[in-house]
Amino acid sequence: MQFQQLQYFVAVAETRHFTRAADLVHVAQPSLSQQIKALERELGADLFLRARGNITLTDAGEALLPLARRILADADTARHEVQELAQLRSGRVRLGATPSLCTGLLPDVLRAFHDRYPGIRLLIEESGSHDLVRELARGALDLALVVLPLPTPSPALTTVELLREDLVVVSSPDAPAPGTGRTVRISDLEGERLVMFRHGYDLRELTVAACRAEGFEPDFAVEGGEMDAVLGFVRAGLGVAVVPRMVATRSGRGLRVTPLARPGLHRVIALAHRSDVAPPRAARELQRMLLER
Repeated sequence: MQFQQLQYFVAVAETRHFTRAADLVHVAQPSLSQQIKALERELGADLFLRARGNITLTDAGEALLPLARRILADADTARHEVQELAQLRSGRVRLGATPSLCTGLLPDVLRAFHDRYPGIRLLIEESGSHDLVRELARGALDLALVVLPLPTPSPALTTVELLREDLVVVSSPDAPAPGTGRTVRISDLEGERLVMFRHGYDLRELTVAACRAEGFEPDFAVEGGEMDAVLGFVRAGLGVAVVPRMVATRSGRGLRVTPLARPGLHRVIALAHRSDVAPPRAARELQRMLLER
């Protein structure tokens, strides 16, 4: 009994027509008929009652049909599982993340993923949440780490909250400590020169909104930088900056790190992917490692 014969048998059983079944499985009708006859000889029983214009299953055919469907379904499952495993030996994962997460969260997780799956190429897109959402929507990314709430809510994306991260104030140790020295209130930033991220940066929007909620406009000493540039400008004594605690902890050399007084500021990091397309197996494995980190 051959796998192909079972495919042809099920096609005929479902269409009740040899020619239509042949079209369905993309084979010439005489070849399909020959294989069905060979299967019947192998089993020692007719599977179809062949009357002109009327094809029906015999009792033997009725008995075989659910078994054949199960065999074909199991074969599809086996093929899928093997392909999924093969995806973990080679392939790629396209991951988007904000620059601060590339600095703070990702290095350790990506190192662990690479150690476990060295054949998977990791392609990292570093950008703001707005750009990452657009790249996800057009299929250019498998996963993205974004800051909630999304700049433009999208029903086409599924998001899973990953962590809530406190923000802190970083300053140069050579400059006077902001606030009390132990904590900083947002209102203490009035009169401080801020080193500010470029437009479209989630941290910029969050900091500016917090200052305005306290009734003042922030004063920028320098603006327009990415994370590494902002930290470098702060180390040089150009001003202070509000950054994620994870980044400050990892990049704290040459920086004074001061917590924000309660209630403080925090941001919500989420893992996002398209709702209509399941991420590849390798991307799902990276998603699992991020959620379990």
